[in-house]
Amino acid sequence: MKILYFAGLRERLGVGCEELELPAGVSDVAGLLAFLSARGGQWAALATVRNLRYAVNQEMARPDSPLAAGDEVAFFPPVTGG
Repeated sequence: MKILYFAGLRERLGVGCEELELPAGVSDVAGLLAFLSARGGQWAALATVRNLRYAVNQEMARPDSPLAAGDEVAFFPPVTGG
């Protein structure tokens, strides 16, 4: 699975993307987020981002959206502009 981090998340985590096997017991976006946050350190910040957005295979997703091996998951904070 490919995981992408955008905007302030990329800066906060120090990485724009990574690839990993779908962790055992992780079946949805919320589970993946919990798994990543459990790494601790800067990764714990993932659990504290308000209004975090998700996409699975380039389609907007919800925390309960299912995941499968080989999926692309993107995390990005809400963005404002002017």
